Amino acid sequence: MIDFGTVVPKVADALFETLYMVTAAFLIAAVVGLSLGIFLFATRPGQILGNRAVHFVLNFVVNIFRPIPFIILLVALTPVTRAIIGTSIGPSAAIPPLAIAGAMGIARVAESNLVAVDPGVVEAAEAMGARPLHILFGFVVREAFGPLLLSLTFISISLIDATAVAGAVGGGGLGNLALTYGYQRFDWAVMALIIIVLIVLVQCVQFLGNWIAKRFID
Repeated sequence: MIDFGTVVPKVADALFETLYMVTAAFLIAAVVGLSLGIFLFATRPGQILGNRAVHFVLNFVVNIFRPIPFIILLVALTPVTRAIIGTSIGPSAAIPPLAIAGAMGIARVAESNLVAVDPGVVEAAEAMGARPLHILFGFVVREAFGPLLLSLTFISISLIDATAVAGAVGGGGLGNLALTYGYQRFDWAVMALIIIVLIVLVQCVQFLGNWIAKRFID
């Protein structure tokens, strides 16, 4: 049986920590990742701001981080995290690696969404005399806005998953509570409760993302 008087406050605190990590990391990742993704697309040879050298550098940066499993990235960035945050333990310490992992994911899916935009959109904008940056942000990004929002929803859910990994090394949140309070104490009822909370959280994020994206796609 679950001692709700003890467990529920712990779950509530852990949920707050998870939301804090995901929200902060996502906001940073969205700004950095969308910027990278947009200019990865724009600097492709033959595109609006085509520049082979710049595209190579941006692509190289993304490809360095993308293949690294999050648990390895989390540990590898410990010195950087400690320098920025002042500690390598706790919810705040998990934000830099979460943000970097999220930004690289957003960059790649953003580039893919922009590449999928009908080239006729660019041709029509050029025929109207629009300048390159206006074409990029006023036409291409606007055309891909709905799919971009769906991709951001996917990445935000991935960040929720990643917080569980961060919890394994002292990052806090629901993952940490599941390991320390559920798994290590063999309290499977607590583990089940945390899994239910995570499922509800993910469903809420997915519903909100779909609802917002639908308003732009339709």
